[in-house]
Amino acid sequence: MIEKRLESTEAKEANESDPSSNKPGCTIFLGYTSNLISSGVRESIRYLAEHKMVDVIVTTAGGIEEDLIKCLAHTYLGEFSMSGKELRQRGINRIGNLLVPNDNYCKFEDWLVPILDQMLLEQNTEGTRWTPSKMIHRLGKEINNPDSVYYWAYKSSSDRRFIGDMIYFHSFKNPGFVLDIVEDIRRMNSQAVFAKKTGMIILGGGLVKHHIANANLMRNGADFSVFVNTGQEFDGSDSGARPDEAVSWGKIRTDAKPVKVYADASLVFPLIVAQTFALHADRLTADKETE
Repeated sequence: MIEKRLESTEAKEANESDPSSNKPGCTIFLGYTSNLISSGVRESIRYLAEHKMVDVIVTTAGGIEEDLIKCLAHTYLGEFSMSGKELRQRGINRIGNLLVPNDNYCKFEDWLVPILDQMLLEQNTEGTRWTPSKMIHRLGKEINNPDSVYYWAYKSSSDRRFIGDMIYFHSFKNPGFVLDIVEDIRRMNSQAVFAKKTGMIILGGGLVKHHIANANLMRNGADFSVFVNTGQEFDGSDSGARPDEAVSWGKIRTDAKPVKVYADASLVFPLIVAQTFALHADRLTADKETE
């Protein structure tokens, strides 16, 4: 996957006048579930976004909000065994062994609502048509914090839970805000269709795995695929499906050699990044530094 991506750098150096040489040799789709942003994997994902090593990021709303909330307030280390009842009485939410005070979400609401107000105003006065990716781009700009994954996605121009709640509550005070989901789906599918080659890196499963794999179905399958999760085929989950099932749907090419790593992504993904993207960082970022 990385070797194919590096071919674009060599082609660009060889023929700068050819517009097609600006396309990466391999367009990489990175998907992850929200808990990975809550955990320490956030730093590995931010590294990839900051250095433009991936082209498309797909996550759930929790994977967006937790990143932004960490820029506004602290998350604390606790224990998996802590009593939910006692934490509830103290106004603390548990994510695995991480503790997030209710006040963090209050700070997030205070930060987000004025931005939603402004976005609604721009929609009504300027005809701005917001999509989820445009909204995330705006939030990355507004957070203006280099610790954020989406700050770097905004800076790089790379292509829902509590955020969904905030949009829901905001609609009562200022109704009419619209997000066009179809435009984003079309855009992502087109990135797959017109790519030279594509690679999927998916941490976890469910929604993020489905959307990335479905986009690659539009081009008769991804050329490279790496899945990291602990799901088993017999549990009936999207995560548990082996890559060969995706081959049957045309989401992975029949001549590809997909890999599924049965492991905790919070443990192995930083190691994978260290031995792949970081190992080739000089070559992967060589053409980005001059842009």
